[in-house]
Parts: sequence; structure tokens; C-alpha cells
Amino acid sequence: MISDIDYVKVGKPAPNFRATAVYDQEFIQLQLAEYLGKYVILFFYPLDFTFVCPTELIAFSDQYERFQNINTEILGVSVDSEYSHLAWIQTERASGGLGDLNYPLISDLKKTISRSYSVLSDEGVALRGLFIIDKEGIVQHSLVNNLEFGRSVDETYRTLQAIQYVQSHPDEVCPADWQPGDKTMVPDPIKSKEYFTAI
Repeated sequence: MISDIDYVKVGKPAPNFRATAVYDQEFIQLQLAEYLGKYVILFFYPLDFTFVCPTELIAFSDQYERFQNINTEILGVSVDSEYSHLAWIQTERASGGLGDLNYPLISDLKKTISRSYSVLSDEGVALRGLFIIDKEGIVQHSLVNNLEFGRSVDETYRTLQAIQYVQSHPDEVCPADWQPGDKTMVPDPIKSKEYFTAI
């Protein structure tokens, strides 16, 4: 389920959008609804040709296969044009560019997507918002950083794994810092003691 409502809320359908993106150095049209059946990492960043941003975009691209292996796609969004995205991708990494990316970069030139996901700053650029959307189109996780510091790809992956685990094991919940193979707990006053007595 993808929503036409123009705001985001955890536990509710993700706002749908249609946009132009750059992928494989070509302009493409996409919409979020096309990704139903897969998990989506939707992340926003302030601007092309800046400083923290390429470190995040490259880190997600370098680990793309790991996400793809657990039925997950990655989408990056900023308020730049598709032409700016293409120029940045065509710039070598050693010169502050991105090089080829393994996922689409979406142009939000009209700022409607950033506004729908409540990450548009007063300065008119997107804050570092990140949303994990499940295969039913429901927002399961939301994180927003200010402009000056980047996000952790590893923590995003860990959170995604926890979401997928509890969705496939609906009678269990994941405690803090849970990793695959760690103990989970049953959300029950009596049964949860099995977890707490084991740690």
C-alpha cells in the first residue's frame, strides 16, 4: 500500500511520488509504487557537489549488493536537477564526484517529495532523512540528521534486518542492538523473562 497523502508517518503508508531520476547515466521516470513487493531505503541528502553527501552516497552504492540480497532497493533524493545528478555521477570520485552508482538518484527540483517526507529545511534543501519502507509500502523506520553529519550504512542495514525479522516472526520483538542470531524476546510479562534471565 502506497499513500497519496502528502506527509509521512511511521506505521502508515509511504507517500507516493513520481519523479525523474538518473540511473546508469540515463534519465528515467520512476514512482515509489513500482517498488511494492520490495523493501526500500529512501534517503534524502542536501545538495550535489558538497562534502558529506558523496561519502554517504558512495557508501550506500558500495554496499548495494548486500541490500539487494535481502530484497531491498535504495533510492537517493535531493532538490537538485537530474542534470546536476548526471554531472556529479560523471565526475570521478577523486575529484569529489560519485562515479557510477548502483541505484537511482531522484531529482526533487520542485521540493514536493522532500516536503511530503517532512525533511525540507528552512533553507530549501533536504535534511539527511532516511526511511525504511517495507514491501507493503508501510514506513517502518524514520531517521533525520541535521546537515553537518552523515548516517551509518551499517546501522541502516541492521535496522532493516530487525524489521524483516519481526515481520517474519510476528510473535517476537528485537531488543537493543539486535543482530541476526541474537536472542529475541516475546512481548509478554511472563515469557519475556526468558530473555532477561539469559542476558
